[in-house]
Amino acid sequence: MKRIVLWLFLLLSLQLSALGWAQFPRTLTDDLGRSITLKAAPQRIVAMLPSVTETLCAMNACGRLVGVDDFSDFPEQVRRLPRMGGLINPNLEAIVALKPDLVIVSVYGKLHEGLERAGIASFAVRPETYEDIFRTTRLLGRVLGQEAQAERVIARIQQEVYAVESKAAKATARPSVYYEIDPTPFTVGPDSFIGVLITKARGQNIIPKELGLFPKISPELVVQKNPEVIVLTHPGAADLPKRAGWSNLAAIRNKRVCAFSGEQDNLLSRPGPRVAQGLQLLVGCFHPSLR
Repeated sequence: MKRIVLWLFLLLSLQLSALGWAQFPRTLTDDLGRSITLKAAPQRIVAMLPSVTETLCAMNACGRLVGVDDFSDFPEQVRRLPRMGGLINPNLEAIVALKPDLVIVSVYGKLHEGLERAGIASFAVRPETYEDIFRTTRLLGRVLGQEAQAERVIARIQQEVYAVESKAAKATARPSVYYEIDPTPFTVGPDSFIGVLITKARGQNIIPKELGLFPKISPELVVQKNPEVIVLTHPGAADLPKRAGWSNLAAIRNKRVCAFSGEQDNLLSRPGPRVAQGLQLLVGCFHPSLR
């Protein structure tokens, strides 16, 4: 019997190794295409994206965080951590002073270059599509050496999304939707993670796929498409009718403008563990009877 158990253990170890779940040291490729060698599982981490902070905590790794970006505010315990700036204003000196084992950064900006000059390891991620939520979670699981925890988080997210999507499937209508991130205006393409949530909530994104994931568009395009619903994640709802041609939009005439801010904005804007809650907000906006 002992031999059988030992054989099964060895077989499982070989399978995990084949999947890349080897012990440290390990070399991983980040989303900048860099090969990053981790000599040991990092224990002092600075997370410079809110979605990363939430993902690490969902994997029960909040205790490894020694600093976060200015916008990380969930779960509650991370609000007590030192703030290291944001994408456009990272505080390199403060980060270095924390003596982190690893800093997890966005692919955008040049923080990784300053960290490299300071001798601090960094790992860059780019969570932009719906599938990136799961890919990034798995990648962070490998960074932490917590692959099993990452898979549990993924399974929970998928289960929660499926439950909300099933609820949305009861809707008979599929309204056309314009989603605005800021009044520049920047919006979301169908292949972005928010674009996929719009589809799962049984809405139809008016933005053509060819424009990209998060395009800046001409306001005239919205007039041309005449959406039935408008979603805003900035405080500018009162100004929409003042835009040329917008007062006649179906969404504005029928008072179907959903403005989300604060915590609700976070749920919609972060490609992380609470994405199903963001989906629920969209379902309630598109289909009020399903709230």
